[in-house]
Order: sequence, then structure tokens, then C-alpha cells
Amino acid sequence: MTSGDEPADDRSHSDHATVEPPEWFVEQANVSDPAVYDRFEREWPDCWREAASLLDWDEPFEGVLCGAEGPPFEWFPGGRLNASYNCIDRHLPERKNQLALVWEGHLGESRTYTYLELYREVNAFAAALRELGVGEDDVVTIYLPMVPELPVAMLACARLGVAHNVVFAGFSADALATRMERADSEYLVTCDGYYRRGSAVAQKNKADNARIAVEQDVSVVVLDRLGHDIHLGDDYVDYHDLLAAHEGAEVEPISRAAGDPLFRIYTSGTTGRPKAVTHTTGGYLAHVAWTSQAVLDIKPEDTYWCSADIGWITGHSYIVYGPLALGTTTVLYNGTPDHPEKDRLWELVEQYAVDVFYTAPTAVRAFMKWGKEHPAKHDLSSLRLLGTVGEPMDARAWEWYREHIGGGECPVVDTWWQTETGAILVSTLPGVDEMKPGVAGKPLPGVEATVVDRSGADVKPNEAGELVVTQPWPGMPRSLLDGTDWGVPPSDGEWRYRPEDSASMDGDGYVTFLGRIDDAINVAGRRFSTMELESTVAGVDGVAEAAVVGANHETTGTAIYAFVSPEDGYGKNGLRADIEGAIVEAIGGIARPEEIVFTPDLPKTRSGKVMRRLLTAVANDEDLGDTSALRNPEILGEIQSSTAGE
Repeated sequence: MTSGDEPADDRSHSDHATVEPPEWFVEQANVSDPAVYDRFEREWPDCWREAASLLDWDEPFEGVLCGAEGPPFEWFPGGRLNASYNCIDRHLPERKNQLALVWEGHLGESRTYTYLELYREVNAFAAALRELGVGEDDVVTIYLPMVPELPVAMLACARLGVAHNVVFAGFSADALATRMERADSEYLVTCDGYYRRGSAVAQKNKADNARIAVEQDVSVVVLDRLGHDIHLGDDYVDYHDLLAAHEGAEVEPISRAAGDPLFRIYTSGTTGRPKAVTHTTGGYLAHVAWTSQAVLDIKPEDTYWCSADIGWITGHSYIVYGPLALGTTTVLYNGTPDHPEKDRLWELVEQYAVDVFYTAPTAVRAFMKWGKEHPAKHDLSSLRLLGTVGEPMDARAWEWYREHIGGGECPVVDTWWQTETGAILVSTLPGVDEMKPGVAGKPLPGVEATVVDRSGADVKPNEAGELVVTQPWPGMPRSLLDGTDWGVPPSDGEWRYRPEDSASMDGDGYVTFLGRIDDAINVAGRRFSTMELESTVAGVDGVAEAAVVGANHETTGTAIYAFVSPEDGYGKNGLRADIEGAIVEAIGGIARPEEIVFTPDLPKTRSGKVMRRLLTAVANDEDLGDTSALRNPEILGEIQSSTAGE
């Protein structure tokens, strides 16, 4: 454990009732044979040929994994391929007229791209980038909101065999400059602006400031989104002018070695300084394609919607590369779930007859808060599977999601993975496994993980400890492949990856995630995990979601602050007593919160993660620092006012 600390004191989640996958789902599932676990274990690492077989290879790989005992690792050595070809070209013979992208804008505008139309625009933009001078070893930074031109630019880079560096559009100029500087990126694709909750955001101004701040010269491509005249100076070019100049161009996809970089991305920085992560072409693409098929059950004929932002890894893996590698229709939404009304997402699910919907637990808790009447207005019967990603999913939200969005029938996959892992590592297989509300699931076939104490020894079933992944997986980042970061060789010499998440594993091998290993609050010498506290608070009727942090206290050293977002129609006075009572009964009087702060929302990134470090700063009356990752920065002022008034 970090700094030699003991694992946080957490409760068992073994008492959750299991939910069987419905027969109708199992009969049509992409993966429905329970023997898949034994087969992948018996044949490891060759089992991952199954993932690689989902792709088209320019040159076949010579083996599956080189260096299985320890770094340097190499997945699919000798193999060569192109990600853009795998996501577009190879689908054209069978489905050139099938929709590849469906886009809904903030102001109600919409646009669609067939696979042929996507092919044409990606080729034209790839030709334009090439003419601008983009070549091998360059990094192209993309600073766009959720518009179709974002995946177009990503796929154009992949076609040229150059890495892209997508920066979340909500980040500040300083954050953009830092990421460009660290990537030594000399090319930037951005836009003049975009709309957020009805208001225009001046994106180009931020890009201009970032360009001035970096040392290298930067060529900038600007997309006109607002419809105003854009002032373009030297080294600036208009996106649509470039497309027009290269209309009809075809760019031969550059063949890349499996281990060559596909993209660079940064962790969200919810707990500190963001890290750069570089993912590979072959291993990453095989892993996201296989998990899209096996876990999310995506089929080419589906309309699939992941509500994340492409600025985060979830959008890279499960909006762009995974779904398009399988030849499905993927939905992009440039808007918020409650604008113009709180039923906006369900309106779109009904409109497009969405089959698979993948979102964040924090979004589900927001849906609960707004009320079941909003999804009830719409026909959601097209939905076949629901998924969550981002943070641990409590049982109450899981059951609400399945009942009110999934009609009480849809399986729910509660997936765990990270920017660093590239793709899903822990989840149920919806066509195979029983589901346990509030419990993520087992390590996927071909993935080996366990829960250990600080000495590295396995803990008993249902005891809290630290999750470790004990064998490599195809979607590993470059720094794990070459052994320069994150892999920790324990005293027994076996390689392990430490995600720095606390967890417990029950007797069936199902993992319950309890938060980050440093997400513990020490009150008068006793440690409580934030997940234990938050699950207790979230279990109170009328609570939509909660976040718990520690604040400085003269007597106990640390005091517990609970930030609570109520469901509509619930008053805070009654809830305050219920929350205190629930904590005292479940955990003990020492865990009674010093403050319970009621707020209409919690500060979150666009990927749905609660930024607890900001709540800690509020509780301690400290400077908030960088808030550019927030999707709802306005909520901080309300929380600070509520805290001051408590």
C-alpha cells in the first residue's frame, strides 16, 4: 500500500443477491460459453489470438506475446497493421452505406456519416495534414469538442501513422500548452468555439494563448463551428478549406508495427498532476475490439452509444476505436444530459433506437435524482445492454438503472479499467456471468488479478486490500511494456501492475472496488474508506449521490465532510438526520460527519469522475487550484457558499 499504510477498513459486499442474465440475451450474446474462462487460462497468452483475429493485419504476427515473464513485453511481435484501415476501409465492401457516426449537437442540429462518407473525409483530412508537413514521429494535438471532426482527425492521424494527442476541449489554455509542450507537438487542430448550455465558448482564444506559451512553432487548423468570420493569421488554416482542396484524395494507410504508438493521452488529474500515457497500435486495438464485442456485446447492426467525451480514454476506446473496429454505428452527443430538458438522453435513445448504452455511475445517480418520470416518457425498449464506467457503482443505483432504463430486463455490465489499462479488465461477461449489484465482476478471461495486503500476500475473501494485476494484457501502455513505469516487481520476483485501487474479492472471484488506496480518512486513529462512507450515505432514501472527504480538525486530526446531492423533492433537514443515523448504525458514532453539505451537484470531470480533491480544498478553505477539467465549474461557488453557511 502507498506509504506503508494498511488497507482501509471496508465491509464485505458478499451479501448482494445475484441476478441471472436473461435467456433471450444469452441466446444472442457474442460470448455465451462459460468455458471461455478455462480456455483463456489454459491457452494463455495464445488465447489473445482471438482478439487479434478481429483485426486485419498487413503482415501476420510471429507470436502473441514476447517476454511473458517480465518486461520488456511485446504483443503480436512482427505484426503490422493500420488502425484507420481497420476502423473504416475494411468495412466498405459490406457496409459502405451503413451509418458509422451519428452526431447530435447542442442546439438540436444533427449529422450522420456512412462508412463511405467517413472514409472520404478521413482521406481528405489525412492528405491535408500530409501537405501541412505532418510526418513520421510527429504528434498532432486535437483540441475539439464532441463533433464528428474529432474522430475524423484521430483516424486521419492513424492513417498517416502519426500519433494523436487529444486534449479535452474544456481544459484551459495552460493545460493545453502543458500537454503540447510535453508531447513536443507542432500541429494543433481546434475550432473557433462551441456551445455549452446555450452559451458560446471561445475555443480559439484558448488555443491562441496556448500556442503563444509553447516554445515550438505550431501550425493550427481551425474548424468553423460558430458561423462567424474567423480571423486566421500566419500558420493558421481553415478546416473546410483544407477538405475542399483535397476532396477525392485517397491516402494509402501507413502500415505500423503492432508496438508502434497509436496515440498519447493524459490521465484526468482528478487527484493530482496528470500523467502521459502512450498506447500501441496492435495490442490496444485488439483489446478494445475484443472487449467491445465480449463485454459490451456490440454487433455491426447495432446503434451503440457511449456518453463519455472523446477527450478521455473511454471515448477513445469505446466511442471511436472499439465500435468502429467492429463496424457498428456509434453515437456522438455534443451536449449535456439535462439540456434543454432532463429527458434529453432518453429522447435520443428512443429516436435512434439505441441498442447498447454505456455511461458513468455518477450520471446514473443524477438520473435517479431527477426522477424516474423522465425516462418513463420515452420508449426505451430498443435497449439490450447497459454499462457503466468511471467509478464504483453502488447497488441502489445499479438496481435503479436496470429497472428504469433497462426495463428490469437488460443486463448491466459494471466495468473497471483505467487510462493506463487502455480497455476493460474487470467486468461480468453479460452472456455468461451472474450479476451482483454493486460488484464489478471477475477479471475478464485472459486477465489475472488478485487482492493483496501491504506485504503482497493475498487477503482472505471479502477482506479489503489492494488490487494487483499479475499478468500482462494486450492493451498495456508503452511504459508498462518496456518496464519504465508502474510495473512493480515484489520480493518473489513476479511482475505485477498496481492500479492503486483498493478492493475486495469474494469467494466467487467477483471484485468490489472500494476507491483509490489513498481514499481513506483517518479519524482519531481509525481509517475509513471513502467508498464505505459514500455507499452508506448513498443508500439513504432521497440521496442521489454523495462524496466524502477529510478536513483538518483540531481535536481528531481529521473530520468527515459529506457532500450530498438529494433527489428531487427531498428536503435537507430530514435527510440530515437519516444520513447521520445510517452512518452511526452501519459504521459507528466515530464516523458521524462533522458537516453534511447539501449541493445540487458534485464537481465532476466530463468523464463523470467526482473531483474529490476540490471538495477537500473546499472543506479546508484552501485554494482550488486547476479546475479546467471540470464539466460544471459553476457548482464550486454554490458548494463554497453552502459550506460557509453550515
